[in-house]
Amino acid sequence: MKVVFLTGEYPPMQGGIADHTAYLGQHLTSFGVESSVLISRRWQEKGGEAARMRRNEEISSPPRLSASSPPVFASLPDWSWRCWPGVASFLKTCQPDILHIQYQAAAFDLGGWVNWLPWFLKKRSAVARIVTTFHDLRIPYIFPKAGAFRWKSMLALARYSDAVICTNREDLEQLSMVNEESSSSGYQSPISPAPLLPRPSAPLLTLIPLGSNVEPQPPADFERVTWRKKYDADEKTLLLAYFGFLNESKGGEELIEMLALLRQQGHDARLLLIGGEVGHADPTNVAYAQKVQALIDRRHLADFVHRTGYTGLPEVSANLLAADAVVMPYRDGVSFRRTTLIAALRHGCPVVSTLPADPHLMPEIRSGENMLLVPPRNAAALAQAAAQLADDPALRRKLALGSKQLGDLFEWDKIAQDTAALYRRLI
Repeated sequence: MKVVFLTGEYPPMQGGIADHTAYLGQHLTSFGVESSVLISRRWQEKGGEAARMRRNEEISSPPRLSASSPPVFASLPDWSWRCWPGVASFLKTCQPDILHIQYQAAAFDLGGWVNWLPWFLKKRSAVARIVTTFHDLRIPYIFPKAGAFRWKSMLALARYSDAVICTNREDLEQLSMVNEESSSSGYQSPISPAPLLPRPSAPLLTLIPLGSNVEPQPPADFERVTWRKKYDADEKTLLLAYFGFLNESKGGEELIEMLALLRQQGHDARLLLIGGEVGHADPTNVAYAQKVQALIDRRHLADFVHRTGYTGLPEVSANLLAADAVVMPYRDGVSFRRTTLIAALRHGCPVVSTLPADPHLMPEIRSGENMLLVPPRNAAALAQAAAQLADDPALRRKLALGSKQLGDLFEWDKIAQDTAALYRRLI
């Protein structure tokens, strides 16, 4: 079976979509799936930039892609309308069974053209079946005052796909309602006053979780006490970690205010920011990173905030294992759409995060057993939860065990097996 991944980012570009696509392609080979990657020419430019970053940081870890990694075709000019004929031409030449779109608005430059790609391909009678994984339901920007057309572009991507993979129950519930509307009333493209295609059947919806972008595999010589000394942390220090890029939805300002409160209360607390600052996909990350740095300076915390920068996976794993807890204060609530959260769980890290928007959709999370949850946008509550961990080693051990058990739900082999089964069902 041949599958082509259409993605806006791929290693050595930095980002969760890049990592997910690479891991999925590698694990699918065990289930008889031969995959390749179709991406824009920007991959070559960003790939060279990432290689320079690794050289500058003197990282000696193995490359992120193994010898069995899928071939990459960086032939698309960009993610405007010009990607449509480029994808159609590639599919005609390659003739895969499946085109699998790894969708996140930021990875496609926040434009809406990729959203209408399935409609275009079906208008051209493309042979490949189309699967779309929604990594989140963030709507694209498209153009000023696009209004309702922005959400309609999301619906078009779902409705003209043959199957849709949701990575969490929140998105599954939202798209299930759209599916029911599509089945009962049909769907007409807002591009034209008359339907250009027969009414699309409702896509096959399924839930397949994301996997971790970092497994617990620190360097061979990793020793926790020694590693913590790199950040001036001894056995009495409360070393709190955050993993991933910072943007408006992830509560970076709350992290800094939490640290300030902990130190005011007399705790020897330090914050470890693991990973690169901005990544290659979302341009809004740059402005937010500057905003967080300005807050660090105002609170005079520069000596207590440590940034690792973009490092190899073994170093990321070691940093997670060295921390006393991982704090992820998402403003939209904790969610399994966050691969960095899943990485923390896989490492058995005690986790402090924020209450989910709908707790009924996340029954696996039990506050006080496998995670501590506080209200979003509440630095004081974050500080209180972190102080509780500092004063209660038994609670840290309990949360670490619960975190590891929760992380066991996100095995890559099971994710690849379920994805391969979906492909076979379609063809």
